[in-house]
Amino acid sequence: IVNALKRANPACKITWILQPGPASLIADHPSVDEIIIFDRKKGYGGFLDLRRKLARRRFDLLLNLQVYLKAGIITLLVEADRKLGFDRSRARDMNWIFTNLKIPRRPVQHVQDQYFEFLEALGVSPTPLEWNLGPTEDERAWQREFTQKVDGEFAAIVVATSKAEKDWFPDRWAAIIDQLQEQYGLKSVLVGGTTDREIEARAAISAAARHKPIDALGSGLRNLVSIVDASSLVISPDTGPLHIAVALNKPVISLIGYTNPRRTGPYRKFRDLMIDAYADPGENYPPSMENRPDRMQRISTDDVLRKIAIWHAKYRQPAVK
Repeated sequence: IVNALKRANPACKITWILQPGPASLIADHPSVDEIIIFDRKKGYGGFLDLRRKLARRRFDLLLNLQVYLKAGIITLLVEADRKLGFDRSRARDMNWIFTNLKIPRRPVQHVQDQYFEFLEALGVSPTPLEWNLGPTEDERAWQREFTQKVDGEFAAIVVATSKAEKDWFPDRWAAIIDQLQEQYGLKSVLVGGTTDREIEARAAISAAARHKPIDALGSGLRNLVSIVDASSLVISPDTGPLHIAVALNKPVISLIGYTNPRRTGPYRKFRDLMIDAYADPGENYPPSMENRPDRMQRISTDDVLRKIAIWHAKYRQPAVK
């Protein structure tokens, strides 16, 4: 969206209010002029800090791309002539109260397409699709150092997500890691953060795998971009690195069961590598916000191995010598 806005009007100034984690991912993005940090972990104090940062500031337009109460409160704090948000049917947590303009009501779509509705309302084309996530030239040195340490072609394995219901299982990850090495000559790099679940998953995977994965948990979001960019393949449940891989045009096998993949799956790319455990056999379901627990257990190691075979036949690039 920010790339499209800048393309339509290079003179416009874009300020983005972000929490610290996402802010680190977007730092120095060429289409973002200013980032204002909102620290939700400070509780009520985070909103007070933001109010101080926004004092005596006024904007021409606010885009409320979120549907949660915290975004509504932030929208209230921002002084703007026009505040554009979701229609009442899709704005959860009474978010529609805080905006004075709404995009037209439509059925639930893929999240990215719903965001593009904001551009449509502004008369801006979303195409060509551009993310410009990097890595930047300054980050290439770290990337080269990392790949030299790995010393070989590798797959990035995303071990966990923000919700336990979206996670796959350590023993199955270990089996895939072994098969990647033995059948395809690919090493495995574990990527993600350092939450308790991720640390527990790392320990369980490393204990069960014959070929020990390389640990890159906690490398940070910008280094994650460099790791994904250098990988030959990404395997991920429904979480941020999956969509980073799509933005970098990196083949990604997505493991989706808890969330609706027609709403949150890989956007317009690598759908042939997606494993849909959300649907019942023969079900033709629409995009929706309905979550389905206990579906990730339906994804077997054989399911993933079949997708790896497709990747090998269709997407794998010859190794650079």
